[in-house]
Amino acid sequence: MEKPADPLNPESTDFCMLDYPCAYLPGRDVRMLYRYVRQATPEFASAVIQRGWRRFGNYFFHPICQGCNACKSLRIDVQTFHPSRSQRRVVRKNAATEIILRSPTITPAHLQLYNRYHRWKAEKDGWKHREINEREYYENFVEGAHDFGYEVLYFHDEILVGVDLIDILDDGISAIYFFHDPDYARLSLGTYSLIYQIGLARRLGKRWVYLGYWVDGCKAFSYKENFPPEELLDGFPPLEETPAWIPFTPPKKS
Repeated sequence: MEKPADPLNPESTDFCMLDYPCAYLPGRDVRMLYRYVRQATPEFASAVIQRGWRRFGNYFFHPICQGCNACKSLRIDVQTFHPSRSQRRVVRKNAATEIILRSPTITPAHLQLYNRYHRWKAEKDGWKHREINEREYYENFVEGAHDFGYEVLYFHDEILVGVDLIDILDDGISAIYFFHDPDYARLSLGTYSLIYQIGLARRLGKRWVYLGYWVDGCKAFSYKENFPPEELLDGFPPLEETPAWIPFTPPKKS
C-alpha cells in the first residue's frame, strides 16, 4: 500500500543563489536559501510562513546572509488591531474603490501596472528596475498559488489601480506583494490593502496578517510599524521547533 504524502514535507529541492548586493542595507550582501516545491500544501505553506519564510511562485525562501540577521519577520494581531485616525481616513478615501478577490491571473493590465509602478519607484526611490515579461510574472505571482494563493484587485472608476498577492493560511494571511498605479497614490492603496487584509482575516476567523520582513532603520519597511499590536520573529526555526514570536515595539524615531 502506497504511503500517503506528508503535507508538511512535500517533495522539494533546496538551493541557494550567489550573493548579491542588499537592497535594504548599503554595503551588505544577500544570500537566499530557496526551496522549490511544485505541489505545496496549505499545511506546508502555513508551517514555513509561521517560521519566517516567504513565497514567490513555487519558491519558498528566507535569507541566510553571512554575519547579518537584520531581517526580522513581523505579523499583525488582527483580533486586537484598531485603526488609527489616519488609517480611518484612508478607508473613507477609498469609499468608491471596488475590490475583487480571486485566484491569481495575468492580463496585459497586470503587466502594464506592475512595470509602471516599478518605473515610478525607480525614479522616486532609486529602486533597480527592468521590465517584467509575461513568463516572469506568471512564475512569480500566478504559479504556485494552488488552492491557498489569491489576488486582491482594486478598481477605481473601472480602472485597475492596485494588485495585492496574498496567501490565505491556516492561522492567517501572508502578504506577498502589492503594486499600484502611481496616478492614484492619493488613495494610499498600500495602507488600504493591509486594512482590507486585516478585515478579511477577521471574517475568516484567522488571527494574523504576516507582513514579511522588517529591517530596523530601513525606510522601505517603516510602514509595517504602523499596525500595532504586532509580533516579531528573530530567525527561521525548523519545523520541529515552535517559533518564538514576541511582542514588537517599534524603535523610537530619532
